Amino acid sequence: MNILKTVLKHDVFPALGCTEPIAIAYAASFAGRQLVGKITEIRISVDPGVYKNGFAVTIPNTGGERGNLIAGVLGALIQRPEMKMELLSCVTGGILTAAKTLIRENKALICCDKSKSRLYINVFLRAGDETAQAVIEGAHTNLLFLAHNDRIVQQRNDSPEESTGVHELRAVLRNKTVADLVFLAEHIDNQDFDYIKSGVEMNLRMSKAGLSLRKVSHYVAELVKKKYREEDVFSSCEVMTTAAADARMAGLSLPVMSSGGSGNQGIVAILVPYLVGTHYRIAEETIVRSISLSHLVNSYIKCFTGDLSPLCGCAIAAGVGAATAIVYQRAGGDMSKINLAVNNLVSDLGGMLCDGAKEGCALKVATSTNSAIRSAHMALNNHGITQQEGFVGRSAEETIHNLSRISTYGMSLADDTMLGIMMDKMSSRKA
Repeated sequence: MNILKTVLKHDVFPALGCTEPIAIAYAASFAGRQLVGKITEIRISVDPGVYKNGFAVTIPNTGGERGNLIAGVLGALIQRPEMKMELLSCVTGGILTAAKTLIRENKALICCDKSKSRLYINVFLRAGDETAQAVIEGAHTNLLFLAHNDRIVQQRNDSPEESTGVHELRAVLRNKTVADLVFLAEHIDNQDFDYIKSGVEMNLRMSKAGLSLRKVSHYVAELVKKKYREEDVFSSCEVMTTAAADARMAGLSLPVMSSGGSGNQGIVAILVPYLVGTHYRIAEETIVRSISLSHLVNSYIKCFTGDLSPLCGCAIAAGVGAATAIVYQRAGGDMSKINLAVNNLVSDLGGMLCDGAKEGCALKVATSTNSAIRSAHMALNNHGITQQEGFVGRSAEETIHNLSRISTYGMSLADDTMLGIMMDKMSSRKA
């Protein structure tokens, strides 16, 4: 297995809008394509992680509509699964009106299936006497089951992760070391090099679009303009990364290149090392290799914390990837410095909660950007948090393993509590 190519295939892809609602739209689109008549009923069931992540995020091309349900209904009406994670670029005025009508008339409903522990989306549609069902599980685009009436169109009896290569990737990747990932990044081929560069260009376009919004990036820039902050690499990077997150969470109709299956993580994992490397005039080849390392580290951490952790992936995964990449740009594969950078960032942001995708994610992107640069700078000067303090370990790997224990076991109640708060909000809106 070529690990880097497999990571780029499964975890690094263009996405228009938040990846969880898009995955629901993708599943619904498969089901909708099976039907001939007008859709009269839509029932969607998702796991807690998907429910949480898409709860409050703005959906592209909807005029500000939010949440998983509108995305799923749109997908059922668009019926173009070949568009994958850019499906919502196909929204028209007529489709949006029809989707809103189905929701207003209570013909479309969504629920959270707490029995599911990993990514799970089940969409059931009815059109008169016709029915269709689609199930995605294990990965955002992994169609496990598709049926039309009583006829099974597609079904896999094996694990969805095994059928897509994700299971094999995770099994191989979790047994690697960060030093192994550095080696992989240093041997990137021309095809992957160009693909990673395309991700930089894609995310820069989103960032430039977001600069016109009066959101988080505007106020970061205002602090510099009013001389409350220095105009330096920290502030310039924060402006650019938060602008991209602002635009994405506002539902602008532009794709970003994701990382670890997350668009916001893609913004941090890609733009932070790119902008820092450019600031310090690092050679382009080294910058692109560092971004490939950032992607690898992000995916490596997901092997231990899970794809949809109670902890913020922009911090504990993409932020770590970015910090590692910055150290690599200046010190190559110096593992003593890389270990320090990982420990610095995790010690700083290891407790940052994920309460779903929404406009507030730009604040977390700002924090992750700042911490990644600071953590790398300290490490490059041989200063960092050691295993004598808190839950960090003697190495990057040990720290990540400790973080996994906190995320998987220690934070499970926190995730349930956040989900309960969100469901209470939903109930109060309906009342």
